[in-house]
Amino acid sequence: MYKHILIPTDGSEVADKAVEEGLKLAKWAGARVTAFTAMPEYQLPTAEIVSRNLESLPDFERRSAREAKQLLEGIAQRARQAGVDFGTDFAMSDRPWQAIIQAAQKNGCDLICIASHGRKGVSAFLHGSETREVLANSRIPTLVCR
Repeated sequence: MYKHILIPTDGSEVADKAVEEGLKLAKWAGARVTAFTAMPEYQLPTAEIVSRNLESLPDFERRSAREAKQLLEGIAQRARQAGVDFGTDFAMSDRPWQAIIQAAQKNGCDLICIASHGRKGVSAFLHGSETREVLANSRIPTLVCR
């Protein structure tokens, strides 16, 4: 049975379904959970941005870490209430699917429990699918929640 489940989230309602199911599965299996989120990377300033209020790289990193911690704290609270052993992790990445796979490997996870927005057609093309990329590129078993 699974011993360590990675639950990636972007904070959306759809992702919350995977959080809920992942915590239930972890409780049932006696597994540990690592809640994970990927924050966007720093973008080099353009002339337009420089003329406005420029955020330094260290300030950006501190703000991103604070936002990630706040997002993951809600999941940590739910894990505590469910009696599930947990940890949290985040990364700065403009390719969340890669960060998810790397986090699962780094944390020794044997299952990824991820949500799917269920986009199709042009919407899927324009917005991409992090879940589809995880499924296509990860060797770690992945449970998709919708």
